[in-house]
Amino acid sequence: VRKYLLYYLFRFAAALGQEVFYITFLPFTFWNIDSFIARRLVVVWCIVMYIGQASKDLLKWPRPSSPPVVKLETRVEAEYGMPSTHAIAATAISFTFLLASIGRYQFPLVLGFVAALCLSTLVSLSRLYTGMHTVLDVICGVLIALLFLAATFPMWDLVDHQLLTNSICPIIAVTAGFLLSYNYPELDHYSTTRADTTVILGVGAGTCVGVWLTNQMGLTYIPAGDFPLTMSPITFNMLLAVILRFIIGVVLLVVTRYVAKTLSLKALGSWYKVSTHDQLVKQRLEIEVPYKFVTYTSIGIVATSIVPWLYHVLDL
Repeated sequence: VRKYLLYYLFRFAAALGQEVFYITFLPFTFWNIDSFIARRLVVVWCIVMYIGQASKDLLKWPRPSSPPVVKLETRVEAEYGMPSTHAIAATAISFTFLLASIGRYQFPLVLGFVAALCLSTLVSLSRLYTGMHTVLDVICGVLIALLFLAATFPMWDLVDHQLLTNSICPIIAVTAGFLLSYNYPELDHYSTTRADTTVILGVGAGTCVGVWLTNQMGLTYIPAGDFPLTMSPITFNMLLAVILRFIIGVVLLVVTRYVAKTLSLKALGSWYKVSTHDQLVKQRLEIEVPYKFVTYTSIGIVATSIVPWLYHVLDL
């Protein structure tokens, strides 16, 4: 941990499995790459992360003891270790992106595979370096993601079609997401796993609502031309449009998060007659789950429907 190159490399890699990455990369893919790929990323990410998070609190395997390891993260230290959700997420996102791109875009398949392998491996190794997981935790996390991808890949197109066209899907996504969050496995101590899982399920539910709304407005991105598509060269105007879309979108998400969080906490505080400024109160099941689910469902809806609509209006 005193080697600066390794320290910053693996700290950066660890960040690729945290909220700061999800809240930037997933919307960026929606707004600037291809919503077709992004929809698959979000659906797969939500399901495998729920499997991983719930497995931790059902198995209750401890993280590596310190000493001998040096723990470089403190926020999730109270969580259990098996399996590594960083390894699950990195493997699932990397290879979902690769699988969704095959046949849709022209690119060297070997290069894409190597990129997916390197990214998932780097994030997985970061969990060993930061002292948060054992080798077995990481291996199981990778296997869970790969087995899930292998089992569900043939159904991706069918699920995507239902998300875009079936009016029941948004209702099912919101209802199931909230119930899974509220009935999350209980622990004898407070852990961030329930809150993080609620965030993930909220984003997934909001995305299901948002992509359905976008399709109803006729704004679902359908590229022109025959598949596989050639990738356009990057120009200055394209780069400027990408930056503008990203900045506008992130600003809207930040505003949405603040408004939704503030209003939901005030409503819950008034309903239960408690002060939601107290951190312990915000950790209670009846407060934490609803406010986080509402907040991140709102973010998912805005990111996948309001923001694309605004880009359409602004001709971006």
